[in-house]
Amino acid sequence: MTTSDDFERPVVILTGLGHPAAIASAMEAYMFLADWPASRRDAVHGLALKACLAAIRGEIEADTARGLFASWAERHDLLAPDIAAFAGSRREGSRGHA
Repeated sequence: MTTSDDFERPVVILTGLGHPAAIASAMEAYMFLADWPASRRDAVHGLALKACLAAIRGEIEADTARGLFASWAERHDLLAPDIAAFAGSRREGSRGHA
């Protein structure tokens, strides 16, 4: 098991006024989750937070924590749209392949 808490691929979320932010490690995800308002926390938040901490400690793979963080972000409509897929569909659409 690797001791790095870096994700294989970042989780891109929308923050503040809809600005994208790339969360690239369990530590970044943990800090984001820790700053989440207590009144808006749920069971999935708790699982993601614990998973990130376990990844930081090297107890689980970072990408396991990434999956839980991404699931939590999706549940709260924070995941940024997949820009690459969007750009690809726009290119296909401009050639009549939509």
